[in-house]
Amino acid sequence: MPATATALDFFQLFVPDNCIQNMVTQTNMYAKKFQERFGSEEGWCPVTALEMKAFLGFVISTSVHRCESVLSIWSSGFFSNRSIALKMSQSRFEKILKYFHIVAFRPSQGSNQGLYKIQPFLDSLQQSFSCTFRPSQTQVLHEPLIDEDPVFITTCTERDLRKRKKRKFSLWVRQCTSTGFICQISVHLKEGQGADGLATLKNKPQLHSLVAKQLCQNISGKNAVIFTGPSITSLGLFSEFSKQDIYCCGLLSTRKSDCTGLPQSMLVCSSTPAQRGQSRVMMKGTMSLISWYNKGHFRFITNAYSPTKEGVIIKRKSGEIPCPLAVEAFAAHLSYICKYDDKYSKYFIFHKPNKTWQQVFWLSISIAINNAYILYKMSDAYAVKRYSRAQFGERLVRELLDLDDCSPTQ
Repeated sequence: MPATATALDFFQLFVPDNCIQNMVTQTNMYAKKFQERFGSEEGWCPVTALEMKAFLGFVISTSVHRCESVLSIWSSGFFSNRSIALKMSQSRFEKILKYFHIVAFRPSQGSNQGLYKIQPFLDSLQQSFSCTFRPSQTQVLHEPLIDEDPVFITTCTERDLRKRKKRKFSLWVRQCTSTGFICQISVHLKEGQGADGLATLKNKPQLHSLVAKQLCQNISGKNAVIFTGPSITSLGLFSEFSKQDIYCCGLLSTRKSDCTGLPQSMLVCSSTPAQRGQSRVMMKGTMSLISWYNKGHFRFITNAYSPTKEGVIIKRKSGEIPCPLAVEAFAAHLSYICKYDDKYSKYFIFHKPNKTWQQVFWLSISIAINNAYILYKMSDAYAVKRYSRAQFGERLVRELLDLDDCSPTQ
């Protein structure tokens, strides 16, 4: 991207004009069908591409200016935002919000029935993630922080909190550990009878194995190193990945992990007290099972790091604690991802619709904006104007709304 690239330019790497035009077409189709069935709505006229961009801008503004409802923008209260409210009337915004669709009608065929209203957008987003960024060799599979900011939630009334329903979906990602760029997303419904529902796999080890395989289907043969948490870590999955030249390092839990095929002697605590930093290793082929003690037993499976190579964990109070290199690498990469999520999850869109497909849509838009900011920071444009994540979000909103002054507020 050139040094003159704007926030909107980076965002449209993932949500281009043809994608927005599809939203326009599908929204107008749904509105027409709805009004044919339930009667015409006075004052309604088909939405345009400019209005759809503005509509996206208003909802995205809740990621940098938290408010109880996106409609608070037009209020006279504390959460009002008069700097953008004049771009569209509240009445017009509510009409677009009422009819907004990505896919207006259920397709005659397709296995992903529960997500049919959002799947084409997710597919397009996934393709753009893959085409625009080459991740580092080390990546992590995990569930990112996607729930509401707890600090903001304390300001909501009990009535507001009761209205907020629990998510009916789970989101898993494959994320670059060097930049935080989310390379791939996998969405599954927690309820439902369709192929995308989790009812048939609930409380079974194959659920997380299925998720991991979906997230890693595009990195076969690329010698990637994948870090996983206890719910994904298993000897069977890692052995399968090894055949695809995907190397793994995962934290193991006797309670959460599938421990099939692992020696029981390594899964139980020794009767003799262990010293801090002490470790035991068992190997089978290229796979190593590590048990490391640090105020508790931590177990890892890996074929990405030699069990004979030593590393170190640095603690503020305890100083250096010896450990196998695999443990050091796991701690370092997961620590970065945790810090990234803590920082950037604050900028997820706060608008929380009741419909599951809309929740997934706005969450994926939030991920796209965070990815756009990562690319912005890596580009020549960042050297020209060094915007923070909040300023980048403000600038994007103003560009979507086509406001003359696109400089972010201070």
